[in-house]
Amino acid sequence: MSGAVVDLAPSAAGSVLACGYVWLAARDGRRWPVGRTLLFLAGAAVLTIAVSPPVDRLADHDFGGHAAQHLLLAMVAPLGLALGAPVTLLLRGLPHAAARRLGRALHTAPIRLLARPSVALLLSSGGLVLLYFTPLYDASTRDPVVHALVHLHLLASGLLFAWVIAGPDPAPVRASVPARLVVLGVAVAVHAVVSQLLFAGILVQVHEPVGEMQAAGNLMYVGGDVAEVLLALALLLTWRRGGDGSRRRRTAGSSPRVTHART
Repeated sequence: MSGAVVDLAPSAAGSVLACGYVWLAARDGRRWPVGRTLLFLAGAAVLTIAVSPPVDRLADHDFGGHAAQHLLLAMVAPLGLALGAPVTLLLRGLPHAAARRLGRALHTAPIRLLARPSVALLLSSGGLVLLYFTPLYDASTRDPVVHALVHLHLLASGLLFAWVIAGPDPAPVRASVPARLVVLGVAVAVHAVVSQLLFAGILVQVHEPVGEMQAAGNLMYVGGDVAEVLLALALLLTWRRGGDGSRRRRTAGSSPRVTHART
């Protein structure tokens, strides 16, 4: 019984996030965009599927399944969750004093560092390289703690990258659209190289059946391109709606107030 609870605990995270988001959106009334709610719920659903026991077991026994789980956790789920603007919704739902504290927290030095596209790129694409070009992947297949930490990193770094590149939530700093497109292009290139090396079985520290590695490489290559194109589209749509974001950067940098998140 306890083992079943442990297996189900990660998959409950998406449901908890979805319920909390819907509760906040309902409290906000008709003002909160339905589209954002649907995007967040889609991301939460993908997260729930990605860490569900059947998918986790498939990933443990088939490297192609591992690649599918990786794609869902690191790219697809974070895209929906980030585009749902959960921090903005939380700022709108919190009492004024708590919202101000959260607004000040968003301007602390660690968050300002994480909001840099180069740092987000290092954590996301760098983590991908670390996973497959070091013994980390092998360790994750043998140690449940390492396995869980790898999953946590995939999700967290994916969320960070989606937020930095195209997230509508407030940020202490926001790079220009051309700079973010360049960083996204570098991420596309890194992802493509890693997927092709996995397909060929060259340089990587992964020792799985050839057919599974080729299937994983193909899936990561095609699926990664689709997810990154969607992220680029989200960035361009945000840019067309709000310009280059310079006015909002000045507003965000001038004060810890969060009134810009309530529009």
